[in-house]
Amino acid sequence: MRPTGLTANLNVPSIEEARSFYVDYLGLSVEEMNLGWVARFTTPDGRATVQLVSGDETAPVDSALSIHVGDEVEAAYEDAQRRGFEIVYPLTTEPWGVRRFFVRAPDGTVVNIVSHSDDDQ
Repeated sequence: MRPTGLTANLNVPSIEEARSFYVDYLGLSVEEMNLGWVARFTTPDGRATVQLVSGDETAPVDSALSIHVGDEVEAAYEDAQRRGFEIVYPLTTEPWGVRRFFVRAPDGTVVNIVSHSDDDQ
């Protein structure tokens, strides 16, 4: 697998309530995306990004990290299965345009392996 990006996913009770801290105080002023249950905030120079998650829309659990893999998501899924890692959420094409699956790392961390239509391929 060749990751093209990594995003920290922070679980919050309410994105609207958390927005002030992350935007007004920390300066993550660019809201790249907001689906109501997940929102991505970035610094104006694009060097720092965080995703706030208040409950995944389709997966049974929230992930701690999103690893962007471009067009390698199917290969990553097969490799995770071959290695015997626990698949928490199967490979799925989501209505909002991503293809992803969740895998549990040996330390228990749930990782979202994702391909966005605009990922560097």
